[in-house]
Amino acid sequence: MNEPAPATPPTATTPSPPSPVITAPKALTKSLEDAMHAKAIAPWDRMFLQTLTGGAFIALGFVFMVTTQQGMGDWPVGIAKLLGGTVFSVGLGLVVISGSDLFTGTTMTFMPRLSGRISTGRMLSHWGMSAGGNLIGAVLIALLMLGAGTHATNGSAWGLIVLDTTRAKLDHDWHQAFFLGILANFAVCLAVWVATAGKTVTDKVLGVAGPIALFVATGFEHSVANMFMLPMGLLIKNFAGDSFWQGEAIQAAGKSLEDYTSITVGAAIWDNMIPVILGNIVGGAVLVGAYFWATYRRGDADLA
Repeated sequence: MNEPAPATPPTATTPSPPSPVITAPKALTKSLEDAMHAKAIAPWDRMFLQTLTGGAFIALGFVFMVTTQQGMGDWPVGIAKLLGGTVFSVGLGLVVISGSDLFTGTTMTFMPRLSGRISTGRMLSHWGMSAGGNLIGAVLIALLMLGAGTHATNGSAWGLIVLDTTRAKLDHDWHQAFFLGILANFAVCLAVWVATAGKTVTDKVLGVAGPIALFVATGFEHSVANMFMLPMGLLIKNFAGDSFWQGEAIQAAGKSLEDYTSITVGAAIWDNMIPVILGNIVGGAVLVGAYFWATYRRGDADLA
């Protein structure tokens, strides 16, 4: 009988498995700040490309969420919202694993600013680039979805969910949208914080799922998600055509174009995007970025 071949001894090039030991909060804060610093000082062309996918991936998460909500009207509302929030986390999972640049997470570049590693001008320029690129990426997905005719699927049920969701977002009072924006990015940036501690893809994906499901299920407002949803609602309202409005789901709900007159470009910008963006900045830069910096980085002799 042949003897089994001896196991190949590990070589210097064999990667060692990640340590299962969780990184201490102080070291984790340094890692998060370093990651934010790297994003802030990236070459502008690479930064722009990363912002495009940041918006596109969050848009895909919203696409998944809308798809799961079809036919959920008879389900307990909590279960429907939990399902929608959980599948939406796919979007942030893609952002984290790919290294894309997401405006809401980018607000935490306030950390390297507090450490004096970047200037205020560089931080704000990065925020502007991130928001603009995210918008382009998200709107591109909305245009692709309209071109694909997804809004008219299942008797126009998919598009009806988008319209109802968009209208609900525009019904918030200004101060409500602002506070919902704070809460959303508090959760999102905590998700990024947890993902930074992850050692494997599984760790990181599971790490983002809980906080993201929390914010989506509860109805908090995320500016980049809205960069997809609001344009998608506007596109459906204005360009879906008569066949969409004659869909079975639209007819069963007794809805018509006149029910969505509140969905306008002006309302999308003033009643939602502006207060939500401001709230997202507070939630990410202050409640997460500044908090962890003040707790674990302030007073360090070598902040760099």
